Formats: sequence, C-alpha cells, structure tokens
Amino acid sequence: MGLTQQLVKFSTAEVPEEAAAMMRLSLFDWAACGIAGAREAEFAPFRRAAMVEEGPAHIFGGDGAGAATAALINGTLSHALDYDDTHFAHIGHPSVAVLPAVMTLAETLDTPLTDAIDAAAVGVEASIMVGVWLGRGHYQIGYHQTATAGAFGATLAAARMLGLDAGQTRHALGLCASMASGIKAQFGTMAKPLNAGLAARTGVEAALWAQAGMTAAEDGLEGPLGFGVTHHGEGAEVKPPRKEWQISEISHKFHACCHGLHAMLEALADVGLEADRIAAVKIRTHPRWMSVCNIAEPKTGLEVKFSYRHTAAMTLLGHSTGAIANFSDAVARDKDIIALRDKIEVVEDETLSETQSQVTLTLTSGEVRRLRHDLMTPITLEARSVKLRSKVQALLGEGHGDALWTAVTGSDLDAVTACFEGAKGSGDDGR
Repeated sequence: MGLTQQLVKFSTAEVPEEAAAMMRLSLFDWAACGIAGAREAEFAPFRRAAMVEEGPAHIFGGDGAGAATAALINGTLSHALDYDDTHFAHIGHPSVAVLPAVMTLAETLDTPLTDAIDAAAVGVEASIMVGVWLGRGHYQIGYHQTATAGAFGATLAAARMLGLDAGQTRHALGLCASMASGIKAQFGTMAKPLNAGLAARTGVEAALWAQAGMTAAEDGLEGPLGFGVTHHGEGAEVKPPRKEWQISEISHKFHACCHGLHAMLEALADVGLEADRIAAVKIRTHPRWMSVCNIAEPKTGLEVKFSYRHTAAMTLLGHSTGAIANFSDAVARDKDIIALRDKIEVVEDETLSETQSQVTLTLTSGEVRRLRHDLMTPITLEARSVKLRSKVQALLGEGHGDALWTAVTGSDLDAVTACFEGAKGSGDDGR
C-alpha cells in the first residue's frame, strides 16, 4: 500500500487516549507560544499585512479572520519564538503546522474541542509519517520539514475536520504536493516561522479546494514525478501506527533556545557549583549539531540561542534558559558568562544520538564529574504537564497561563480561543 493510500485510510483512524492526551498538552504549549509570539513587535507589520479579510477564527493577539488567513498568521506567530514542540524522527516542529489549520477550521465549523484534538493528533502523526518517509536526505539538502512534511499533516487533519471522503482526501494530498515548500536558508530570519504559517494555510486551502471539487494527481506525493522524488525524499518505509503512536515521542521545549542544546542543558540542570570551582568543561554532542547551534562567541541574544558554550555558562551561573528575556544582547556581552564560556570546549561524538549529550566537568580540586542526558528518556504525562505549566506561566504570567490550562483541559473550544486575545488574570507581563 502506497503512502498516499495509507494516509487516506489513516485520516479516519480512532485516536488512542494517550495520543489525545499528548495532543492536549501540545495544544496548551502551542497556544502559549502563539500568544507570546503575537507580542513580538517585529511581527506586527506582517500580521497587519496578512489580515486580508475578517472572519470567525481567532488570531493570536485579537481580531478574527477566515480559516486560511488565520492559519497562516497563527502558524507564523506560534513559531516566532522557536519555543514550540519538536519531533526528532519527523525532523521538524509538528504542532505549528497542524494546530493552526485545525483550530481555525474548528471555529469556522463549530467543531467540538474533542473532535479538534483527534483531528490534530491524526495530522501530527501523519506529518511524522511523511517526515520519516522523506528522511534526512530531504532535510540535509535544505528543505525545512516543518513546512514540507508539516503541510501534508495539516492537509490530512483539515480533510478529517471537513469530513472529506477518500477520493477528496487523496485529491487534497495531491494539491498539497504542489504547494508544500520551505527551505532552511530562512533559518535565523522571520521567514522561518513563516514556513510554518504557509504549511498551515496550505492544509486548509488544499482540503477546502478538494471539498469544492478541485482534483489533483493521485500520486502527487510518491509518484515518479511526485513530491518525494523531486524533493530528494528517501522513500523510507513507513506504516500507520496501531496501539502506540509516534506522537508520544514529541519533545516539548523547556529552554528558549535551539533544541540541539537541550540535552546538554538538562544534563547541567542540577550541578549546583560555584563558578570559581570549575576548571574546565567538555561538551560532547552529535556531529549534526556542530553546524546548527555551536556559535562559539555569540554577539547577540539571537546568536546565544545557538551557542553550546554560552548557554552552558549561563546555566552554570544560574541564569534561567527557560526565560526568553534572558536571551538578550546584554547577556551575550556579560563578562562573567564570557569568562566561564572560555573554559568550555565542544566536540563532536558520533557515538551519541541526536538527542543525547555528555558533559565532563573538571573541578579546580581535580575532581571530575560526568553528566549525560537523552531527550528521549521517557517522561510521564503528569510530569510533562507540570513542566509545561511552569513554562507557560513564565511566558504568559500566572493568571493567563492558568486560564489557558483550564480551557485546554476542558471541553469548550471557545474557552481556548478566547485566551488567544489577551491577558487573562493578574500578573500577565508577557514574559
């Protein structure tokens, strides 16, 4: 059975309880990232320019638009901080492509929240399947899989939301094959989060057009001239999940920086040493990250987000890497951080996976401490929810964070989207 046929069949799959629970947590995380992202002044001109029409779907920060426009804006704003969830097999950020499409259609169609959660789970799982199918060759050649695989996941989720039949769903995926796009050259610019917004909009439009009767190549995804072969896809074998879905391996960000740094930061989380006791630090990481997040001497707050040495020094000195405000130009120039940073060495280690990091601390006393962390280490839903609530409260303030949590864990879709507009309760300072 070809991938397109598998996806079409999977569009109506029954969603396991654990997968739905994980999707609710990702909805909570995604919405918080979007609300906080809407407060970034640099995206205000984009938001105004993209508002081509009014409609029923809530936009982060206020106002409403049609489903496709809302998906574009919300997808972009929710990835603006690059603080949203990741899936390492997918090689991308699944929620920022799928959830904007689902939530804007849910408001337009007056869909119950539980049904929207199920559609999002199917879409995210589908985007992981397509990401695995495209493989690392697709990513390494320069394509941004948040945008490419993500667009197919958004399309399948939208098809489920609209109740498309098998033929219409196949055509929607075929239409998506002509629209899915996004390149890694945009990393470090405002166009990187735009890639997520474009994927979300593609999902909405492809499904709506297919519903209206638009047809497309039935093998637009994996045919001889289809998306995969023309976009350096590896065509890896994939199968739809049965009991355990890959969505269970989503990795939420608890540090406001590149995900390649997170295993190292988790390893250093509880060191509890005075800086003057540290003689040297050696960080071992997978070779992939050496060209992604190993800026040795960052000059700006943005560059700090991609620096092993600087973020390690920050952590060892007690600066929270979970607070966005700490990734500032002033932190990049901090003399104490720079002094400790100069004692840190980063080396590649092919024996480590992309989710692992190993840190060796040599103390002035001669003592050596070896620390290690793997982001794939299982974490219960309960423990994950505690960490996410702390993250969201830091992003939005306690009142707004608690209101969003209550809404996401309830059954009222309108309660969730009402939180998109602005502050909910006291203490909401935007950070």
